[in-house]
Amino acid sequence: MSNFWSTYITVIVVAGIIWVTFVLFTQSRQKVNKAGEAEDTTGHRWDDDLEEYNNPLPRWWMWMFYLTIAFGIGYLTLYPGLGNWKGLRGWTSVGQYKEEVAQAQAKYEPLYAKYRSMDVKAVAADPQAQEMGKRLFQTYCVQCHGSDARGAKGFPNLTDNDWLWGGSTEAIHTTIAGGRHGQMPPWGAAFGEEKVKDTANYVLSLSGKKHDTARAARGKETFATVCVACHGTDGKGNQAMGAPNLTDSTWLYGGTEKTIIQTITNGRQNQMPAWKDFLGDDKVHVLTAYVWGLSNNTKAQ
Repeated sequence: MSNFWSTYITVIVVAGIIWVTFVLFTQSRQKVNKAGEAEDTTGHRWDDDLEEYNNPLPRWWMWMFYLTIAFGIGYLTLYPGLGNWKGLRGWTSVGQYKEEVAQAQAKYEPLYAKYRSMDVKAVAADPQAQEMGKRLFQTYCVQCHGSDARGAKGFPNLTDNDWLWGGSTEAIHTTIAGGRHGQMPPWGAAFGEEKVKDTANYVLSLSGKKHDTARAARGKETFATVCVACHGTDGKGNQAMGAPNLTDSTWLYGGTEKTIIQTITNGRQNQMPAWKDFLGDDKVHVLTAYVWGLSNNTKAQ
């Protein structure tokens, strides 16, 4: 990379400090007139008899400016601030972050490590572990799944027994550790508006919702040709692919005809981030137990 910006910033900072010091020095040489001497004014006059004195700043105020300049020079010597200059202390925000993380791990890792060899269901039954899992959930998971873990539009409810990728302890651990990417391809261009409506009505019929019988009959053929690849011939989905069950009353984005038409037409993209690298194995283990317990009648509820 070019050193232009480093030099540019350094020149501006140094020139600014020199200029401020020069201005402050020149102003500090001015003295207050003694008694009997003519008052020095700026030449500004209002209403014929109101003038502005050209008096210097109070000495204590000037010394505060000098101390501020000295502090700034000292800071820029020890810490980054002059372009590529790293400072005598070699401090970096990344280095401080790593140091704080290491301190936190040294302090808290033993608390999580004691559950490492325990079965997930046993951890879910441990009150202390559940409190730890709850704090992890409230820190990292509520943004999507809500404080009550009941989710929102596009974010699954974790308190029921309807799971896109499976609700076993192993499946939940895999989801938290490695993340998930749910994808529904758009079919609007391939189907056309009428066929999309037909398919949507057939999907409505699968869950016993109000629908247009004639459209559903036509949509059944389209579903059997295209949609079965993910949702199965019975429409009950495929957890290995994250394809939802279309025969129940649980809908991630909504189960109205309008919403289903939007889903078929435009598709859906849903991302669950991976947490293993950030949280580590022990915290993921405890968090897995907490999430599993939300829908399995443990004290986590």
